[in-house]
Amino acid sequence: MQKSGKPILALSLIALLAVFLLNVSVGSTSIALSDIILALLRRADAATTSIVWFFRLPKAITCVLVGAGLATSGLLMQTLFRNPLAGPDVLGLSSGASLAVAVVILAGRALLLPFTAPWVIATAASVGCAAIFLLMMAVANRMQNAISLLIIGLMISAATTSVVAILQYISRADDLQAYIIWTMGSVSGTGWAEIAVLLGFFALGAALAVTQIKPLNSWILGEAYAKSLGISVTRARILIMLATSLITGAVTAFCGPISFVGLAVPHVVRMVAPTMQHQRLLPLVMIAGAALLLLCDWLAQLPGATQVLPLNAVTALLGAPVVVWVVIRSKKIAF
Repeated sequence: MQKSGKPILALSLIALLAVFLLNVSVGSTSIALSDIILALLRRADAATTSIVWFFRLPKAITCVLVGAGLATSGLLMQTLFRNPLAGPDVLGLSSGASLAVAVVILAGRALLLPFTAPWVIATAASVGCAAIFLLMMAVANRMQNAISLLIIGLMISAATTSVVAILQYISRADDLQAYIIWTMGSVSGTGWAEIAVLLGFFALGAALAVTQIKPLNSWILGEAYAKSLGISVTRARILIMLATSLITGAVTAFCGPISFVGLAVPHVVRMVAPTMQHQRLLPLVMIAGAALLLLCDWLAQLPGATQVLPLNAVTALLGAPVVVWVVIRSKKIAF
């Protein structure tokens, strides 16, 4: 990392820590920040320690992993397709997960499935993501450019969305409500077991992304330039897609489809730290994505109130204006 990027990275880490503590300190039960810190050190009373360690801390850590993962996936997709509006769901993975979950929830009674069990939903979402991923891998081996791959991903998303719409139309009202609630996204349903699985998939996806830093840097100037540097474009494309699929699939399985984080964060990071070098962009995007989702979750809890807003609504309210502001400020989306 270049020396000029170190102050920005340090400030980003400090901001992430501050938002993390802010997120942990907010909930239905008022707990002072000093008591939160004592509970993290297991020096508070039993009730406070239990609330922090089994409810608030898992949720905050989930926000970090999900935000960092989605932002990383967004950066990978925007670079791979050289499209500033590409996001982690561009491959149709989220749509595949949504279709599988819709089948389980909306047709669960007919199939005698325990659709209320969290792990059943997570398994269904994982299967849906895996099916679309295998399909996209088969397509990637035949396609010679990323634009065709992008179009096919969008068409798969449109097809799965249509099937979900049909299932919604013929489903029962209570099943439809359960599915709609899942589509709103949530980070509050994960425990330590789910976090361990989510961390494993995120670590593997992030490690793959790191191994592809050179291809990502060269991809900005086009596939022809990447080939001229001796990079296997097909292999790099598959590994980048695999990294995105691992992260997006795990996030969607445990937290539902969460929008705008992967789309908005890379643009914000490029504005703050204008660089095309992914060895600098990757860590900054991860930190910014984690901080943004922590902030969105804090806002969703309506500090001082007992109601909780849908997480997807908050991420869209923050993410959409950010993208519009970036476009207007720069006259075009820098890439």
